Amino acid sequence: MPVLAALTMNPVTAAKRSVLSLAGAAFKRSLASAVSSPLAAHHYPVTPGSLTAHLKLKSGETFTGGSFGAPVSTVGETVFTTSLVGYPESMTDPSYRGQLLVFTQPLIGNYGVPGRARDGFGLLSHFESEKIQCRGIIVGDYATKYSHWNAVESLSEWCEREGIPAITGVDTRALVHILRGQGSTLGSLSVGGEKACDAIEWVDPNVDNLVAQASTDSVRVFNPNGDVNIALIDCGAKYNIIRSLCAQGARVSLVPWNHNIVAELDSYDGIFISNGPGSPTHCIETIDQLRQAFDVYQRPIFGICMGNQLMGLAAGLNAYKLRFGNRGHNQPAVDLTTGKCVITSQNHGYALDDSVMPSGWDRFYVNANDGSNEGIRHLEKPFRSVQFHPEAKGGPLDTAYLFAEFVDQVRAMKATGVAATTAGYNSVPVDAAKQQQSATA
Repeated sequence: MPVLAALTMNPVTAAKRSVLSLAGAAFKRSLASAVSSPLAAHHYPVTPGSLTAHLKLKSGETFTGGSFGAPVSTVGETVFTTSLVGYPESMTDPSYRGQLLVFTQPLIGNYGVPGRARDGFGLLSHFESEKIQCRGIIVGDYATKYSHWNAVESLSEWCEREGIPAITGVDTRALVHILRGQGSTLGSLSVGGEKACDAIEWVDPNVDNLVAQASTDSVRVFNPNGDVNIALIDCGAKYNIIRSLCAQGARVSLVPWNHNIVAELDSYDGIFISNGPGSPTHCIETIDQLRQAFDVYQRPIFGICMGNQLMGLAAGLNAYKLRFGNRGHNQPAVDLTTGKCVITSQNHGYALDDSVMPSGWDRFYVNANDGSNEGIRHLEKPFRSVQFHPEAKGGPLDTAYLFAEFVDQVRAMKATGVAATTAGYNSVPVDAAKQQQSATA
């Protein structure tokens, strides 16, 4: 069909001709829309033995497609990412725990899934945790054939092996339009006849403390011979955060989210608070620990994502839920100390309300798109945090230097003899031998 004719043709006529042109041949992809679509008979790729899958939003909209993951049903918060690449990293990011992940990139799975090789720090090289963290994935077009020198299996095989449902053939543009308009909402993903959408109980994962589920339950040490000891509070830390700190020569002591770090402050040269899933308001213990640390700790403290929110709450700010969150590799953030704009990777559904800053604190970064908070800093002490991910894996590295700045500052303050805590404060020394027993290979 000539391009000009296609552009000027009546939309209804064009749609009918498109359907007729496909009637005699097998086709791999056309997009499903809401149930009322006149093209409903052609909404997902049909393959022998394929299962039908349904995505139903709690607000009532339903999308039908084909299953290419595990034949199970689940409920989660439906969110979307605008990332073009990095689906293995996104799916294993603990911040996506409890969520159904929509990919706006139309074609997903074309480079397969990499193997489970580990780096010199004992971390999986190509994943952000040991398993898939999201509850299900929604894509426009699943690539049944993949090609990459590092791939060992298909996205379908990976999802099925880890018990994660996946649906293809969904009009993700229409779905994202709904989510942007009404905000992130609960969704149910059902496969085949396993369980009908209406039979699934709507359970909001955000009512639970997802950080407690994602965090380590014991102290683990990485790069034990590092010259400075960083306490990394694990709220659901991505492996690349640990790797980025270790790569700067630091010893990283990964501690549980509710660890009594205040009792051990003199044992750490710096404190780092990681990313994590869900609402920061569940982390009462962490907020209280940070509030106490702010009063007596004199060396650097840094937070990322959830860490930014927890530091803000400890400083006296409030947090609120964003309409649909910021998730993707293309979020612009402005450094308010320099005026420089950087492109960042983000994955969060909550933000700090920085309309009124507590005494001694100031805004650090601001989102150039929606004006939401992207970081805070203390005006006198070496305490800073950012809402975005400087360690982005599969995303921009504009702010990767923040890890070097943090560790260099920790190293300099230790070298110049700056005490970890104020005079008169006594903490309990960490049993280094006990920590060493839990160190990773």
